Amino acid sequence: MDRKELAVYYKHNGYNCSQAVLLAYKDILNLDDDTLKKLGSGFGVGMGNMEATCGALLGANMVLGLLNDGSLLTMKKSRVLSDKFKELSKATICKVLKGADTGIVLTPCDDCIRNAIEALDSML
Repeated sequence: MDRKELAVYYKHNGYNCSQAVLLAYKDILNLDDDTLKKLGSGFGVGMGNMEATCGALLGANMVLGLLNDGSLLTMKKSRVLSDKFKELSKATICKVLKGADTGIVLTPCDDCIRNAIEALDSML
């Protein structure tokens, strides 16, 4: 199973979007499932209220940070990641993606997960 579909599998089996993305990279992060689950626990559903950044994008950004040295370069890469995700998903804020105010879903959760991984993989 490829990384995108593995993450979608996690999403449908008890994990939020952020956790699902983190767990899909556990092979290269060298962190255990429990640690990754805890790390991403507060970032699902746009940080719990749909008002903030998509959890899948946040998970991908955490992977990016864990794989880099935490320098200014990591912050610049984070911007590129966010821009790539927005290009694929049409937004970065959970409630906009889900159409909470408009009734028009821009990108379903499963595709947000796939897009976050696609954006991140293009940088790795």
